[in-house]
Amino acid sequence: MAYDATHQRDVPLSGAALSQLFTEARTRNGWTDRPVAPELLRKLYDLTKFGPTAVNGSPARFVFITSPEAKARLIPLMSEGNRDKTQQAPVTVIVGQDMDFHDHLDALFPHAPGAKAWFADEAGRRETAFHNASLQGGYLTIAARALGLDVGPMSGFDAAGVKAEFFPDSNVEPNYILNLGYGSDENLFPRSPRLSFDEAAQVL
Repeated sequence: MAYDATHQRDVPLSGAALSQLFTEARTRNGWTDRPVAPELLRKLYDLTKFGPTAVNGSPARFVFITSPEAKARLIPLMSEGNRDKTQQAPVTVIVGQDMDFHDHLDALFPHAPGAKAWFADEAGRRETAFHNASLQGGYLTIAARALGLDVGPMSGFDAAGVKAEFFPDSNVEPNYILNLGYGSDENLFPRSPRLSFDEAAQVL
């Protein structure tokens, strides 16, 4: 679809949209048995990919775990407190970071030939991959909510085990894992407090 020049990009989203994305959205620990259509996962990625990353490097790699066979490989690698809800969720997403993301810069950042050389240093490349894959995981969360899905991010898992099981022949490493689907109120905690603007921010 062509860009509509009449669209006003400076018009805020409606209160209902902001509620769905932020103020009323919750981290889910329980899930209904409503399935997530495969085409919705593709749409989810196609929204996520437009979020900005440094030099458009796009280091995140996503593994959508949907089959019982794949879940059986993942569940033993989750921390004990994350196993039941991961088993129940219709989709679990492994968000990884490709340490060789710079190999794609000729295609992704074509106006700067030779950009790959900017990331010759492994430590710098690793830091860039981690920061920007984490950022893309955040985009995935907002995109999922925008599509009517719920999410439940988790960091409790055996990173070395997930690497060996799901990324054995690549330089992709797991960053974090999130459950995805249509949440229930089962095991839903009261909303935790948040820091106020004055506690967390300043304007200089």
